[in-house]
Amino acid sequence: MVAGDFAAASRLLSELGRPAVTPESIEHARSVFARHVASDGTASLVAERGGRIIGLLSLHFRERLSQPTVEAWIPDFVVAAEEQGRGAAKALMDRAVELARARGCYRLVLESHYHRQRAYRFYDREGFADVGKCFSLPLAPPPGA
Repeated sequence: MVAGDFAAASRLLSELGRPAVTPESIEHARSVFARHVASDGTASLVAERGGRIIGLLSLHFRERLSQPTVEAWIPDFVVAAEEQGRGAAKALMDRAVELARARGCYRLVLESHYHRQRAYRFYDREGFADVGKCFSLPLAPPPGA
């Protein structure tokens, strides 16, 4: 992923239920996106078909106080609805695993919303284990509220 992929990434992230980019938020969103794709602490992966971005996976490498090596974390992973089941998710995940192993990560983790049952089946097939729950405490009203 490169900074020029902002529009395609924003479209895909909205499919995940992330807040839509608005005229009021676009400059901030572009700035965050540019920093993300340029960071040494992330790997920003895309899947393309016919020159069009159809999937993305955001991979972060983060230190944990209790571990001697870093953890790989996927906060955002989506394939366009019309492209699901055609191999893009598998290709993105395979690359994420490869990069995490190359960085010496002790594990790869991700979170997924309860309504994404199809994604759960994919994660099961890929060897992920359901090892806990993720809890969230909203600290500010959602954008646009």
